Amino acid sequence: MEEPGMAVLVLVLGFTISCLAGFLGIGGGIVMAPALLYLPALLGLGTLEMREVTGLTITQGLFAGLSGAIRHDRYRSVHRGLVAWMGTCIAISALAGAIISRWVANEILMVLFAALALIAAGIMLFPRDDAETAPETGEIVVNLPLAVLIALVIGILGGMVGQGGSFILIPLMLYVLKLPLRVVIGSNLALAFLASLAGFVGKLATGQIPLLPAMLLVVGAVPGPQIGGNLIHRASPRWLRTVLAVVVAAAAVVIAVDVYRLS
Repeated sequence: MEEPGMAVLVLVLGFTISCLAGFLGIGGGIVMAPALLYLPALLGLGTLEMREVTGLTITQGLFAGLSGAIRHDRYRSVHRGLVAWMGTCIAISALAGAIISRWVANEILMVLFAALALIAAGIMLFPRDDAETAPETGEIVVNLPLAVLIALVIGILGGMVGQGGSFILIPLMLYVLKLPLRVVIGSNLALAFLASLAGFVGKLATGQIPLLPAMLLVVGAVPGPQIGGNLIHRASPRWLRTVLAVVVAAAAVVIAVDVYRLS
């Protein structure tokens, strides 16, 4: 990455999108991926290949997820038992997905990414008012077999597209597992970290992560979720759900249009 402007852009994106990640409980890849794909060219700074983008997004998700989970755990919004079960399954399946992606064409990765984003956006269109309640994490009953199945499927798909899978995990945890919104957001950041960790190892081992841009992302990704995590507890759950749905839908449309254009 020889262009100084590209370095500045990556640093700024790492910080701003990680703030959003801490606020909405997502790893940030759903926003980071289209930003890295389209903004450099739009600003005349060159382009990044889809394989490089997936490597960078999973790097950002790794550090943003860790930083955000630490912040939300201080508010007791992380269900540690759920994270332990789902995190183990996601870590294993995401590692497999990241390694498999080495032999998958860029076009297929983009189609898969767009499909996952569209599914997540569609699920978020349906309101669930009982999610506004927030019982203590120890009082929440979780369907563990269903949670494990969700983790295995999303882990391998997320690993293939360079995502922790948090953008699709949030609506599934909210509407399928029936968990309170704030617990979903806090726990999902911890899951995003575990999924990204496994995917990061797989992509790093197969040479899919450009090192300098990745280091710049880390510099911005660590403080961002601390700010976002602090803001979330000042916002209403209904408003948070609406913002999350808009963010996921917007990213889904951008990727879907580009996939259609390339087909």
